[in-house]
Amino acid sequence: MKFKKYLAEFIGTAVLVLMGCGSAVFLGASAPGGHLAVAFAFGLSIVAMAYVIGNISGCHINPAVSLAMLIGKKLSPADFVGYVAAQLLGALAGAGILKFLASVYAPGDQTGALGSNGFGAVGMGGAIVVEIVLTFIFIFTILGVTSDASKSGVAGIVIGLTLTFVHIVGIPLTGTSVNPARSFGPALFTGGASLSQLWVFIVAPLLGAAAAAVVYQWISAKEA
Repeated sequence: MKFKKYLAEFIGTAVLVLMGCGSAVFLGASAPGGHLAVAFAFGLSIVAMAYVIGNISGCHINPAVSLAMLIGKKLSPADFVGYVAAQLLGALAGAGILKFLASVYAPGDQTGALGSNGFGAVGMGGAIVVEIVLTFIFIFTILGVTSDASKSGVAGIVIGLTLTFVHIVGIPLTGTSVNPARSFGPALFTGGASLSQLWVFIVAPLLGAAAAAVVYQWISAKEA
């Protein structure tokens, strides 16, 4: 039943936003060990959800992943629309819960940004490059590890660790998106610069995902 897959994507994305962005809100990347803690919070969220909903929906919880699967013909156009809608709604739910928690927890997010992404010191052009490259690496890894059934037992761990290391590099630069839904939820609740810059964190990850899908298809194709 398709509804179950969409519900799984909704829940998985909500968990990712709540736990990943929540770690940035309540701990902060600037705190001692905060940078690594935020990176691992995102990565561990993926690991947990991969082993919980992976057999139901594939645990995309990211429109960039769904786009790559659509390009690779592993997801129908109808399911792509359903997955992305569920992911965006899940991101809103996760960000909404996070906003409530931040409002009642005094030492929480002093900026009100809810872990949203931004250009930071790299500027718009730099943010576009960062997000395309990091998303390419993330999606390329997903496509590789999920293409071999013998790796299914470790796929969730590999994907989670990959998301962790792209966050380690990307947090100081853009806050790391590599996931339009993860950026969408916090930006809508935050507004201001987060919302005006959101388009970069939608377009760039999708471009990186499309590039990864095309390149992976080419290099993995069997020789005639």
